[in-house]
Amino acid sequence: MKSKVLVSRCLLGHRVRYDAGASGPYPQLLEWQAQGRVIALCPEVAGGLPTPRAAAEIPGGQGIEVLSGKVPVITTDGDDVTEAFVSGARQALALVQKHGIRVAILKANSPSCGNRLTYDGSFSATKVAGQGVTAALLSEAGVQVFSELELEDAAKALEQ
Repeated sequence: MKSKVLVSRCLLGHRVRYDAGASGPYPQLLEWQAQGRVIALCPEVAGGLPTPRAAAEIPGGQGIEVLSGKVPVITTDGDDVTEAFVSGARQALALVQKHGIRVAILKANSPSCGNRLTYDGSFSATKVAGQGVTAALLSEAGVQVFSELELEDAAKALEQ
């Protein structure tokens, strides 16, 4: 049996982004889905946020700081949505543990899912090195987190 992979729902073409848009689908992800390998989740929606919703960013761009309680996740409206982001991340971790997942493909730059870059919290489109809340929690648990920009590397990791 081939390994399962956790995938951000937006990358499968589901309209769950904050702006009610999608970021996919990607042929490789659809192929894995057809093989029954994909476990799909939008952490923000799973955490209770609606679609559409106000854009959110992490001051400083570090999801690990959100998980440790040092900084919140704030929307453009000034609302604190930290609880929803942390809840979604924990649900992602529960799925990873339930299905023995060791590879995740998450949306680049997202405050939940960004694996290398996130926005800095100024809502000025400035990106900083860092991980979103879900990506940070999964990385801490030993999951290899890739973005849609790294599908070739993710495919190699899945085959190991």
